[in-house]
Amino acid sequence: MTNNGTILSVRGLKTYFHTEDGVVKAVDGISFELKKGETLGIVGESGSGKSVTNLSVMRLIPEPPGKIVGGEVDFDGIDVLSLPIDDVRKIRGKRIAMIFQDPMTSLNPFLKISTQLMEVTQLHLGHTRQQAYDHGLKMLETVGIPDARSRMEGYPHELSGGMRQRVMIAIALSCDPELLIADEPTTALDVTIQAQILELIKDLRSRMGTSVILITHDLGVVAGMTDKIIVMYAGKVFEQAPTRELFSTPANPYTKGLLKSVPDPAHEQGKELYQIPGLPPDVAHLPPGCPFAERCDRAEDICRKDFPPFVQINEGHHSLCHFAQEVYETSKQERAAAGSAA
Repeated sequence: MTNNGTILSVRGLKTYFHTEDGVVKAVDGISFELKKGETLGIVGESGSGKSVTNLSVMRLIPEPPGKIVGGEVDFDGIDVLSLPIDDVRKIRGKRIAMIFQDPMTSLNPFLKISTQLMEVTQLHLGHTRQQAYDHGLKMLETVGIPDARSRMEGYPHELSGGMRQRVMIAIALSCDPELLIADEPTTALDVTIQAQILELIKDLRSRMGTSVILITHDLGVVAGMTDKIIVMYAGKVFEQAPTRELFSTPANPYTKGLLKSVPDPAHEQGKELYQIPGLPPDVAHLPPGCPFAERCDRAEDICRKDFPPFVQINEGHHSLCHFAQEVYETSKQERAAAGSAA
């Protein structure tokens, strides 16, 4: 870990996919830092590059068609991208763990839960079969699975979606990782189970000091979970800021659009819900200038011609926009007006 407590530093990460339609720049120059014990949220619409960013950190990009073509991933002083793959496997699962989107496809349907739980500690911690079984049983109890011993002998299809997700979390946390990457951990779960899963991750972070990267397309999920947020669009970081500041005073039109799209309990009945117009661009054929320009209500000619600068608003708050400062000031005024009205 560096002197300022940074456990993960990603600088200029680029991951491209070579397809019949051209080169897809799924991740194009992503940079961020994560400190020990922090939780970082990565949000954005589907296809924005959230999952590919973190699969790149884990060195799980299938080659071909994908390839990490540039950048650095520094984990606790280790350059992950230059490590031999055998050394990467020693880190993956032990020091960096990942909860994948869909536990039904991530868990092996032919193997018992016990087998899948035991494998990781036998491999990384050198456990005997009995030690691995006892540890796996303890982990199931830790993540709140009732009657854990009988569940150990079950198969993934015999569990509910929430329980399968808890098994995935148990596997991910079996070696007390320093970094946990949770990729859409609540996808396809009902709201009650969603809340339980998120509370579980929050509790484990506070008890074990684990750093967390939480990937989602839902800004509501990260509101109470994260210390800071990265907003991604078309493979780029469009805005990054401390969570509270991003929600109160966004400095990017795309972020403002995402926030307006979140359903509000006080929404006027019969009034149409807001949605960002248009569709995300084809990242294999990005237009010149800002990739959000065609969907942006603030866009001007410069936005369609010149790629926007990454503007610093405050310490830790940056926005990729020609009019970032103006958007930020407008957000401040809107917040003040809303406070007066309240």
